[in-house]
Amino acid sequence: MNKPLEQEIRGIRVNATPGERPMLIDGVDTCVALFAKRCAELGSRTAHREKDLGIWQAYSWAEYYEAAKNIGMGLEKLGLKRGEVVSILSEDRKEWLYFDMGVQCVGGICSGVYTTDSARQLDYLLRDSGSTFLIVENDEQLDKFLEIADQATLIKKVIILDKDGLHDLNDDRFIFLDDLYALGVAHNAQNPDMFAASIKAVKPADTALLIYTSGTTGAPKGAMLSQENIMATIEAGLHSVPVFETDEQLCFLPLSHVLERSVSVYGPIAARCTVNFAESPETVFDNLQELSPHTFTAVPRVWEKVYSRVTVLAQEATGIGRLAYGLAIKAGMKRVGYLLDNKPVPALVSANYALWDLLVLKNLRRMLGLDRIRRATTGAAPISPELLKWYTAIGVNLLEGYGMTENAGICSINRIGANKIGTVGQAVAGVELKIAADGEILTKGLNSFVGYWRNSEKTAETFTDDGWLCTGDVGNIDGDGYLSITGRLKDIIITAGGKNITPAEIESRLKFSPYISDAVVIGDRRKYLTCLVMIDQENVEKFAQDGKIPFSDFASLCAAPEITALIRSVVEAVNKEFARVEQIKDFRLINVLLTAEDDELTATMKLKRGLVEKKHNALIEQMYS
Repeated sequence: MNKPLEQEIRGIRVNATPGERPMLIDGVDTCVALFAKRCAELGSRTAHREKDLGIWQAYSWAEYYEAAKNIGMGLEKLGLKRGEVVSILSEDRKEWLYFDMGVQCVGGICSGVYTTDSARQLDYLLRDSGSTFLIVENDEQLDKFLEIADQATLIKKVIILDKDGLHDLNDDRFIFLDDLYALGVAHNAQNPDMFAASIKAVKPADTALLIYTSGTTGAPKGAMLSQENIMATIEAGLHSVPVFETDEQLCFLPLSHVLERSVSVYGPIAARCTVNFAESPETVFDNLQELSPHTFTAVPRVWEKVYSRVTVLAQEATGIGRLAYGLAIKAGMKRVGYLLDNKPVPALVSANYALWDLLVLKNLRRMLGLDRIRRATTGAAPISPELLKWYTAIGVNLLEGYGMTENAGICSINRIGANKIGTVGQAVAGVELKIAADGEILTKGLNSFVGYWRNSEKTAETFTDDGWLCTGDVGNIDGDGYLSITGRLKDIIITAGGKNITPAEIESRLKFSPYISDAVVIGDRRKYLTCLVMIDQENVEKFAQDGKIPFSDFASLCAAPEITALIRSVVEAVNKEFARVEQIKDFRLINVLLTAEDDELTATMKLKRGLVEKKHNALIEQMYS
C-alpha cells in the first residue's frame, strides 16, 4: 500500500494517496468533523445567501453551525437514535443544509424527497427507509403527508419549516421549526458537550446519506453513502474542479440529488466558498443574471434552454445584430477548432476572436449571467458535443463529467486545459475505470457506495466479485484515459437485422435543436428506428406565432402540419450524420407537456425511457403499422 501523501490543494490540506485510506482533509476523516472545523474557523464569514422579500440576505458559518446544532440536539431530544433515517421534503433553502448537517452530526442518516413526488411516492419512501422524522417545507408538502399519515406509523414527528396557512394546526404529531430550535437550545444548555461528542463519535464507515435512485427500471432503491464516500468525493473535486474561497455559486438543482448535494453542500464546506439559493426552479435564469457566479453546475436541459433562448433572441435581432452574432460565433468556433486539437491558436484567429468577444460575446455572457464564470459543469445526462462547442465558442468553459448515486456523484470529468469534447473526461483522483467484456463501464474507489438499503441481493448484483462497481453504462476509454459513454446497457437497441445501436448519441444530436427538448429513439427488435419527440414549448410557440400558425393549446400546436414539417427537417438533418441503419425513419410528437411532476420525467428532467415507451405505445405502433 502506498504511504499517505500530504499535499495542499488551494489552501486545503489533504492527507492521503488518492483512493487509499486514511482519507483526511485538514486533519479530519468525516464530513461532519470538517463541517465543525470550518464553522469554528470561518465564524462570521458568509456561508450562504438567500432572498427574503426580494433582498439577498447573508448567513454566516457561525449561524450555520448553531442552526445545525440546535436541530441535531432538538431531534435527539425528540428521540432520534443513531442510524435512524430523517427525510426532508423541501425545495432548496438554507434549512435544507441545516438539517442535513444537524442530522449527520448526531449520527442520523439524511434522506431527501423530491418536492415533485406524489403522496403515494412519499409513502413508499418513508416506509422503505423506516424514517422516524419527516421535515416538510410548507402546507403544500404537508398535505402529501396528511394523505398517507395513517400508514406512516414510524414517523414520530413532522417538522414544518413555514407556518404560513398553518397557524391553527394543533396536533402533537407536528412541530414547527422555531419550536424545534427552542427544544435544541434547551437540550444543549443541559448537555453542553453532547453535540461536539456526537460529532466525534461519527466514524468514516457510518452511513451518512440515503439517496433514492429515480426508479426508471422498477421501485426506487435507497443507496447508502458513508462519511468516507463523501470525503472521497470532496477530495476528487479538490483535485479536478477548482473552487476558491472567493467563489460564488448558485444552488438550484434538487438537493435530494447526489450531484447538487456534492456541489452545494459538501464541496463548499471544504472550499469555504459561498452558496446562493435560487428563489425557485422557475427563477433560475433571473437569479443567474443577478449573481453572475464563478462556478455553475446544471443538467443538460438547463444548458440546452440557455442556448435555445440565445438562438431565438438572435433570430429576433436586427439584420446588423444577426450578422454580428453570426460572425462572433464563427470566430469563436474557429478558435475552438484549435483548442480541441490542443494546438496553439494562431495570432490572427486569436485577434479576430478578441475583437468579436469585445463587441458581442462579452455582452452576451453578461446578459446570461455568465460573465464571471470560470468553470461550468454539466452531468446527470448526455449532452450534445455541438452544444459544448457553442459554449466554448462564446467563452464559457463548460465541462462534462460523469457519475452516479452509487459512486457518490463523480468518477470522471473533463478539466480546463484537458477537455476532450465528446467524452466525459478522465478518472478523478482516487477512482479507477475499466471496461468489461460486454462494454459496461466499471469503477472502483473510496467513493463506491456502501450498498442498497435493506437490499443485499441488489447490492451483490451491483458489484463484481473483485469489488468493481457496475454502472450499467456502456462506453470506451481511449489511449489518453478519456471515457466516452455510448449509452445504457439496458437501452441498447438490437434491430431485427441484428445491428446493435446505442440511441443516446442520436437523441443527444436531436436535442441540440432549439425546437426539441427531448427524444426517445425506438427500434429494439424492429426493422428500423423511429422516435418519440418532445418539442420545446417556448421556441416552437414562437415559431408558430412568427409564422402565423394557428393553435389553441399544446396538443393543437403538436398537431399543426407546419410543426410536424419543422421537426421533420431537424430529423432529416440529423440523419445525415449517421449510417443508414442508424437513421430515423419516422417520428411522432408527444402532445402532452411534461413536467417534473409527471411520472415520465425524473426530478432532473430526464425521460424515463421504459415508462415513455409503455405510456405512448399507441404512437409507436402507428410508426410500424
